[in-house]
Amino acid sequence: MIAQRLRFKTSSPTQFVDITEKLREEVRKSGLRMGRIHLQSLHTTVGLAVNENEPLLLRDFESLLERLAPTGVGYEHDDFARRFKIALDEPINGHAHCRQLLLTGFATLLVENGDLVLGRWQSVFAVELDGPRTRELAIQLDGDFEAKKSEVARAPRALSSPLAGEVARRAGGGVQSSTSADKELVELELTRQLLADPDPVAVPMRRLVEAGGKRLRPRLVQLTAHIGPRHDPLRAAALAAAVELLHNATLIHDDYVDESTHRRGRPTVAAAEGPERAIAVGDFYFAKATRLIAEIGNNDVTSTIADALEAICAAQIDDVALRGAYPGDHASYLKVVRGKTAALFAASCASGAQLSEAKPDEVETLRRYGDLLGVAFQMADDMVDFSPNSGKPVGLDIRQRVLSLPLIYAAEDKEVGPEVRRLLAGSLGDAEVNRVTELVRSSDALKRVGDEARALVEGALRELEAIELDGLRPTLVGLARSAVDRDS
Repeated sequence: MIAQRLRFKTSSPTQFVDITEKLREEVRKSGLRMGRIHLQSLHTTVGLAVNENEPLLLRDFESLLERLAPTGVGYEHDDFARRFKIALDEPINGHAHCRQLLLTGFATLLVENGDLVLGRWQSVFAVELDGPRTRELAIQLDGDFEAKKSEVARAPRALSSPLAGEVARRAGGGVQSSTSADKELVELELTRQLLADPDPVAVPMRRLVEAGGKRLRPRLVQLTAHIGPRHDPLRAAALAAAVELLHNATLIHDDYVDESTHRRGRPTVAAAEGPERAIAVGDFYFAKATRLIAEIGNNDVTSTIADALEAICAAQIDDVALRGAYPGDHASYLKVVRGKTAALFAASCASGAQLSEAKPDEVETLRRYGDLLGVAFQMADDMVDFSPNSGKPVGLDIRQRVLSLPLIYAAEDKEVGPEVRRLLAGSLGDAEVNRVTELVRSSDALKRVGDEARALVEGALRELEAIELDGLRPTLVGLARSAVDRDS
C-alpha cells in the first residue's frame, strides 16, 4: 500500500475542482496496475463527488447546494456568542458544513490496467464549500503494482470518453485516423466552452468560431502532442481549444484596431456590435484561454503560451507604430510578423510537444518549425488579400495601411514602385486602392512573396528531419505546404 497527500488550491467559495488527472498521475507514478485508490477529505467543508464535468451542469450543482443549504440564513454554528474558544478569524460557514453532509468525505475508485475505472463522461471532483482555501486529500493506493515503475511512468494512459474511445479505435488504423478524431474532439471542446459563457461575450465569439477558419493552430497542438511518450487526446484537445480561443481573441482586437468590416465572410465583432463590445469580448477570451491553459497544470505549457501572448501584444504595438512609415521594409515586416503570427504557431507546436513530455531538443525543433511556418503562412495571407476568395473586400489591407509584403515588394519595383509609393502616400479611396491592387498584380511582387514563403516552408521541413515523428511526418509536411499554396 502507498499513502500520499494531494494538495490543491481553490479560487471560489463553492467550486467543483476536477481532480481526475491528478489522481491518474498518482496512479501512474505509483505503478499501480490493478487495485483501488482510496480518497478521504481532510476538511469538514470539502466533499467528494463523481459526476460529469460540464460547465452548465456544474452551475446546476452549485445552485442546488445553495437552495438546500443557503448562505447566511442563521445557522446555530455561526452564533459565535454561544460557542467557546472561537478563533478570531473563524469564518461564518454553517452553510458549508451542512452542504458537506449532502456529499461525502470518502471515495474509493477502481484501477484496472494502470488507469482509473470511470464511466464515459465521469470525472472525480473535490468540492470546495468554503473557499478559496488551500486543501488536502489523503490518498491510499493498494493492489498489484508494476515492478518496473520507470517503464510505467512513460506509458500513455487509457482514455475515458466516447470520442476519446473513438480516438483509440481509429488509432489502430494509423496516425491519420487518430488525427481525424482529434479534430472532432477540439470542435466538441470549443462548443462546450462557448456554451458555458455569458451570451454577451459568447454569441459574438461563437459567430466567429462557427464561421470556420483553418484551425491550423489547434491542429499543430494536437499533432505535436503525439510526439512525446504521454499522448493524451483529451488534454491535447483542451489545450488546442484554448489556443484557438486565444487566436480568435487576437482577431477580434485586430479587426477593431484595423477598422476591418469583415472576417471570414461575416461582419467583424467591432462592425456588428461596436468597438466597446469587441474590446470586452477579446479581453474576456484572452482571460478565459489563459485560465484554461493554466488549469491543464503543465508549467512549461503555461509559460510557452504566456511568452507567445506577450510577443503578440508587443508586435501589435510595433505594427501600429510602423504604419507611419507605410508600406515599411522587409526587416520591419518580419519583426511584426514573427510576433503577431509566428509566435502563436511556434507556441502551438512547442506546447503540444511539452504536453506529451517530449524531449527538450524535440520541443525546440518543433518550435522552430512553427516559427518558420507562421511567417510563411502570414506571407501567403498577404497574397490572399489580392484574391477575390479572401472573405473580405479585395484591397482591404491597402485601405487600412496594414503591413504587407506584396506592397513592400511592389513599392521597391523599378517599374511600378514610384506610382505605388505616390498612391500610398496620399488618401486611399476606392480608385486609389483599385489602382494599387492592379499595380501589385502586374508586378512580380506576388511571385516574390510566394517564392519566399515556399522557401521558408522548406526550411521548416528541414527542421523536422532531426527528430523521430512516428508516422506524423507526412501530415506535418502536407499541412506546411497547404498553408502557403492557397487562395483563401
